[in-house]
Amino acid sequence: MTASLSNRRALRAAAIFCLLALVAAACGSSSKSGSGSSGSSHTTLNGSGSTFQKTFDQAAIAGFKQKNPNVTINYAGGGSGKGKTDLQTKTVDFAGTDSLIKAADKPNYQGGDVLYFPTVSAPITVSYKVSGLDKLQLSANALAKIFSGQAKKWNDTAIAQDNPGVSLPSTNIVIVHRADASGTTSNFTKYLVKAAGSAWTLGTGDTITWPADSQAGQGNQGVAQIIGQTDGAIGYVDYSDAVAAKLTFASIKNAAGKYLPPTLQGAEAAVNSATIAPDLTYSPLDSPGADAYPLTSPTWIIAYAKQTDKAKGQALKDFLNFILTDGQQLAQPVNYAPLPDSLRQKAIAQLSNLQIPA
Repeated sequence: MTASLSNRRALRAAAIFCLLALVAAACGSSSKSGSGSSGSSHTTLNGSGSTFQKTFDQAAIAGFKQKNPNVTINYAGGGSGKGKTDLQTKTVDFAGTDSLIKAADKPNYQGGDVLYFPTVSAPITVSYKVSGLDKLQLSANALAKIFSGQAKKWNDTAIAQDNPGVSLPSTNIVIVHRADASGTTSNFTKYLVKAAGSAWTLGTGDTITWPADSQAGQGNQGVAQIIGQTDGAIGYVDYSDAVAAKLTFASIKNAAGKYLPPTLQGAEAAVNSATIAPDLTYSPLDSPGADAYPLTSPTWIIAYAKQTDKAKGQALKDFLNFILTDGQQLAQPVNYAPLPDSLRQKAIAQLSNLQIPA
């Protein structure tokens, strides 16, 4: 780990600590949270999965711990693919994921039916480092040609068409992507399938086969680190980690034809335009609307509907309730968009579907 990355993490931890003090004061008399003590005995919950949501999870865990000192929650990250695999085998009590469980994989979940609890959303940035190029606009067509390896240099015609009047260098393009099974990869490539059409040739999934000369980073932070150190690099990184790494973002052409930078407001607009399924899954990718940022990712905590341990089940329910109530105030300060109230209320109502032993 580099010194700069360690410093960024220390600063982020300090910012979260200060934020929690403010939220605790603001919520001290709140009657809505319903997330008080989960019992007098000590309980530990373990989770893994999405690195996209990890910064928010860390803030939420710290905030929940203030009100529930007898509950310890560990969240290991590792990518959405790992989280889903760990939940299959009951290695963890819950998982974070930005992508859905495949129908073919559902029989592998040893605990039965799985519930999706949306928590926050955020932009996926297209971050880059190119000497002398401070502003960049990219359409889905250009992104498809860049990330499939068809566009080799930064002055490629596909990029130039999105940036009239801009002097583009002949620097070689260095594609940076995730090394692990990733919901961020899944959503980024789903967007390209939807918006770029035949220009995108590599398919979609938590993992795909990237061009041989590309570079891979572990987690969103690993991708951000490579981009920040490599001239000519371009990659996809969640907004929170990209901001923490002080990366430069491209503006992405949305469904309405506007080039928009990644913002929390743009993510909220995209989620507001999305169709919510009965199981609370949805996709805000390439949402309609002039203000919708097209590369907006959903994210969920998933857990078994049938809990087998009373203390763990109650602690999980209380933690999810905290996220969906007081915890929403922690989203924007750590660079995530809170849920629309209508979706939040549906998620709160779904807490009753958690079956906790008597």
